[in-house]
Amino acid sequence: MTPTRGGTMLIDCEKCELRNVGCADCVVSFMLGDPVEAVEISDGERRALDVLAEGGMLPPLRLTISDGRAS
Repeated sequence: MTPTRGGTMLIDCEKCELRNVGCADCVVSFMLGDPVEAVEISDGERRALDVLAEGGMLPPLRLTISDGRAS
């Protein structure tokens, strides 16, 4: 995938804190099932997914990754 002016976003379900909890209502599961590998999307694709989610046409991206610091 060619990066856009703003770059790309790597979606790695293995690193998501909501894995196996929020998957059923996540756009990645909706569109790709259970991806085996990380998925890379451009900023334009991300904006398009956000617009579709805001319009109720897709579930939102539920990706949540810890910054590694203890709270």
